[in-house]
This record gives sequence, C-alpha cells and structure tokens, in this order.
Amino acid sequence: MKESNIKQEKKTLILGAGDTGHIIARKIIKEQAQAFRLLGFLDDSPEKQDISLAGIPVIGSLADLPKLIKLYDIELVIVAITNMDKNDFMKIEVLCKQSNVALRRVPCIEDLLLKSQPLINFADIPEDSLLNRAPVELDDAGIRQQLYRKTVLITGAGGSIGSEICRQLLKYEPEKLILLGHGENSIYLIEQELRELTENTILIPIIADIKNGQQMHEIVEEYMPNVIYHAAAHKHVTLMEQNPHEAIRNNVIGTKNISAAADKFGVQSFVMISSDKAVNSTGVMGASKRMCEMVVQEFAQKSNTKFSAVRFGNVLGSRGSVVPMFKKQIAKGGPVTVTDSRMTRFFMTIPEAASLVLQAGTFSKGGEIFVLDMGKEVKILELAQNIITLSGYSLDDIEIKFTGLRPGEKLYEELLLENELEPKQIYPKIYVGKTKDVNFDRLYEILENCDKWTKVKLREEMIALANSNQTVQKI
Repeated sequence: MKESNIKQEKKTLILGAGDTGHIIARKIIKEQAQAFRLLGFLDDSPEKQDISLAGIPVIGSLADLPKLIKLYDIELVIVAITNMDKNDFMKIEVLCKQSNVALRRVPCIEDLLLKSQPLINFADIPEDSLLNRAPVELDDAGIRQQLYRKTVLITGAGGSIGSEICRQLLKYEPEKLILLGHGENSIYLIEQELRELTENTILIPIIADIKNGQQMHEIVEEYMPNVIYHAAAHKHVTLMEQNPHEAIRNNVIGTKNISAAADKFGVQSFVMISSDKAVNSTGVMGASKRMCEMVVQEFAQKSNTKFSAVRFGNVLGSRGSVVPMFKKQIAKGGPVTVTDSRMTRFFMTIPEAASLVLQAGTFSKGGEIFVLDMGKEVKILELAQNIITLSGYSLDDIEIKFTGLRPGEKLYEELLLENELEPKQIYPKIYVGKTKDVNFDRLYEILENCDKWTKVKLREEMIALANSNQTVQKI
C-alpha cells in the first residue's frame, strides 16, 4: 500500500523561495503530501542558497532547472515568483512542455482572468499577489511624523479595515490607540492581537455606539485624540436597502456625531472611510456613504480639523467579500451564484486599503476625497469560473447560477465621476477629488425628518440627494 502511494506522488520543484513559495510548501505538506513530493526550491538569491523552508531545501538557481528536471524526473514545476517577467515565464513554459512536465503558477487576478489553472488555493496566497498592479507604497516618514507618540482613535476598530489600520499604526509607535467599536467580541480580539505586537503603545478598548452623540463627545473629550480614523459603518448593500433608517442613523448620523466631537475638541485630522458605491448611487448603502462624505465636507469648510474621506472599491478578504462566498459555495458542491454575466468590480487588499487611509491623513488640507488607482475592473463571472477551476473542479462539476441584480446593486462601479477628479496624482497611485459645493440644507432636512418617513420615501430622498448637482450651501 505504501509503495502505491509513493508512485502516485508527483515529483515537484518550487521556483521561488520567498514568502509565497514557503506558503505553498507548507500547504502541500499539510494537505496534499500524498499527491506531491517536494524535492526542493530554486531561487536566484545568493543568500537563499543552502537554506530550507518547511524542511524543503533550496537546491539551486533557476538556471539549474533543465538539468534538475532530468536528474530527478520532475513531473511538476510550481512558479511561486509573482513578479516574474513574462519572457522568463515563457522560457520556463517552453522547457516544461518539451520535457513533458506540468507547470503551475501562483494566481494573481490577471492569471485568473486568462483562465490559467494554478495549484494553490486563492485565499492562501499573500493578498498583494492577487492584484494585477503593484501595491501602493507608503510615505512612511510623512506618516510617522503625523502619528509618532500621538493619540489615535479608530472607530470600527474590530472590523476588517479598522483592525488592519490598527495593525499598521503600531509601526509608527503612537502613544495611545483607542479601539472603539460596538461589537464587544471583535474589539476584544483585536485588542488581544495587538497586545502581543507592541510594548510601546497603550491600548484602550472602548465599547460604544457612534449613534450616541453624547457618548462620542465624552470619549473624545476624555482622550483628546490627535487623529481619528472613522471606519465604523454598515456596508451590506442588500441589508441597507431593506433598512434605510438604520443606514441613516448609523452611517450618516454616526458620522455627524463623531465629526462634531472631533471639531469641538480640536482633533488635528479626521479621515472617513467611504465607498465607490457613493458615486452615482443606486441604493441606500451607497447613498448613505455619499451623505457621509457631505457631512465631512461641511465640517471641512468650517473646522480647524482637517476632514477628508477615502473611497475604496471591493476589498479582498473582508467580511462579505465575494471570494470567500464563492469558496464556501464550492465547498458545498455549488451552485456558485453570480449576479450578472456583465458585472465587474474593482479590487484591492485589506492592507492596501488601510495604507491608503493612513496616507490620506498626511495629505489632507480639508474636504478632499482620496481615491486609489485600482487598476482594471474584474469580471465577476470569469473570477467565479476560475476559482472553481482553482479549487480542483471543472466547470461541468459546479453549476454557476445567475441571480439577477439585487436591490441597490450596480453592474459597474465607479470611483469618481470624470468631472470630480483632479487629473494629476498627488502620490503614486493616489488621486484626489475636487471639492464641490453640496446642498447642506437638504442634507439636514433629511436627517431631521427621516424618522417620520416611510422606507420608500426615505430611500427616494437619500438617492436623490446623493446624485444631486445642486450647489446651495448651508451657511
């Protein structure tokens, strides 16, 4: 029986002894040891020669591949170098074909859309390798100057984006991090995680509700933060469509409450997380985020605090992200549900989203909407098809079911309308939107009357305001 298993193992080499190659090796050893026999890594870095990762040695450079294929009767080569030059990859591809060796490459979004069939599970690869562009690099010196030994408050600190902001903040050594959130378990978990990562920053967990204006004032007055990152919000499109009053109370009134406290107690910088769904809003969630931007823009006009907003596309790995949903559906045998064959989305990683928030705070002069250049849109249908293949199934094995647009959803997302965008990047991959006048009278009329209106009436008023081009200002 043992002899039979050995014969079934594919003799395998991994090209690249970096983090990605290490992850692949560990995954194979843990989950697929009977299917693959890892003989070694190849890497061109001199410092990686003669080392071992996960017990697998580095046995040469990429130039040694032809002779090692013959020496060890290699059956599979895995390319774990995410930034490999296309010409170099083509040479390896030709060699493998000539040698009758199977070839797999670590997936990135571009690979998935080209229908390649990578070996490794999508979620186990470092997220920045999934993007079809280089990730944004930070101006660390500028961020450190703003945050070093300062007090920083993060709302929604237990959420996907909020918790990553907290992690990234630690390297700038703020004196205090105030972890504010409504869900006690998520705040407890991020506090415990951060305590293991820092000895220089005081962590202050606070369970509070941004809908409570008095509570927000008391917290900001007590701790006097220098910077606030406002990540707390309801983000689920369909749920907010069904609950527009809660979208108003939590997203818009909540933003107004924490903004008012920041203004009153002299916070230096306030950065709010917005969404691409705020552009040409078709639903309640997007409209509520545009209204949040309006709140921030109004405070920016009258406050000494530098208020700004940051617009994101879809965030890989965040709660509610499409990829984990697809994986869960595939694990159950399908069907995989796709809204529409034409639907496209922008994607970014959680660390990248958090990075943009930190960077935006250093650039803000007040009232800006910052936007990341997120590359090309991704077709969700093609993403679903290739995740099915990536999971080891054929498209005949797993059904794809089209469900149709749900209330509030759009086929395509936009980050800024053409007339909103300043033509020049203020930093590599970062744009800034033009500050424009807002009908603040109408904004506050909606906030004052929302509890009196039906769901239908409130939804209509929110979307109309979000998409309005009126320029009447509240003085």
